[in-house]
Amino acid sequence: MGITARGVGLLVAAVVLLGVGFRFAYPELTLLGAAAGAAVGYAALTAAWRPRLVVARRADPDRVARGEPASMTLTVRNTGRLRSANLLAEDRCGDRSVPVPLLRLRPGRDTEVRYDVPTHRRGVVPIGPLRVTRRDPLGLVALARPYGASTPVWVHPRIHPLTAVPTGAGRSLDGRVDGVPHGSITFDSLREYVVGDELRRVHWRTSARVGELMVRENVDTSLPRLVVLLDNRAAAHPQRVDGVAESFESGCEAAASIVTAAHRADLPVLLVLVAAELATSAERGRGDRADGAVDDEDHPLGPLDRLAAAELSGDDDALRAATTRLRQDRLGDTLIFLTGPGGRGELGHVGALRGAYPSVVVGVFGAAEPTPAGTAGLVVVDAADGAQFAAEWDGVRRW
Repeated sequence: MGITARGVGLLVAAVVLLGVGFRFAYPELTLLGAAAGAAVGYAALTAAWRPRLVVARRADPDRVARGEPASMTLTVRNTGRLRSANLLAEDRCGDRSVPVPLLRLRPGRDTEVRYDVPTHRRGVVPIGPLRVTRRDPLGLVALARPYGASTPVWVHPRIHPLTAVPTGAGRSLDGRVDGVPHGSITFDSLREYVVGDELRRVHWRTSARVGELMVRENVDTSLPRLVVLLDNRAAAHPQRVDGVAESFESGCEAAASIVTAAHRADLPVLLVLVAAELATSAERGRGDRADGAVDDEDHPLGPLDRLAAAELSGDDDALRAATTRLRQDRLGDTLIFLTGPGGRGELGHVGALRGAYPSVVVGVFGAAEPTPAGTAGLVVVDAADGAQFAAEWDGVRRW
């Protein structure tokens, strides 16, 4: 609860009038002071009345690509039965406030406000909560309360069409590595027969030995699997335009384009950020680590949502730890590393992964000069933005 400047003045006047009236025995001044004090007390009681409001939101849509239109529809209903709500309200939309008219909102009635959500920048735009301010008729006291929960609108990076995705790599027992467009089938294990299994998959020798039908389980050992490593270190993206690292925004667009192309081609893809991601308020309580970071494989959000929420980190040594993990886990056969001009000096860490990943390509965004040919023995694509990277993708897709 806050007392306005008018209320403070009236309260001071009440104290002075009461003091002078009692001190010099002026009943008129005492009466005026008591009236002023009563007015402030009445104002506090009036502002403290809590209206019964129900707030509902509907984002249309709640996930958009950068630059696409999005809107929020806010509905406020007065569920009280005794009196109308004479209120001032504003909704929070990112960094700006949106006025919501609630004057003379009668019991059982509702009001609806629709406004546009800014999508000119990638990110998660928090909407709400609704802030309702209750004032007394004299404007002496004002009390603001939040209503409703906050609703996020996910602004994804722009997706540029890619004409192709890389093929997989089939590893033979003799050590050869061959290109495999659609993977290969290899025996994995045996299990009990269930109705509907094909009889040609029954392993008769084992079935005769154990006394029941056993079926071969096969696994696709060489299905192409992409690993997109996005460099989200602040040191890799030193250049800023109005406080925004455009090279990082381009890297997010390239990562989103690759992930989308892989999903459309039914290829498994894994998005990994160099620096650890921190869980947002909407993600906490879903099994995240104690330090607030989120594991890539078990992330509660999809890759596009993760790219929308991705932020630059000050952990400059994260690339060494990320490459060590990728070398140990061998998460796929195709590695795409996306970085900025500040990351070109550390491409040696990525080049050391060529033994674990048969296909490695690097995308460098926002560099003033081209990356020297043959850097760390890698195929490097210099691009000004995500659109240029997508245009050059087809030329480097078979490494």
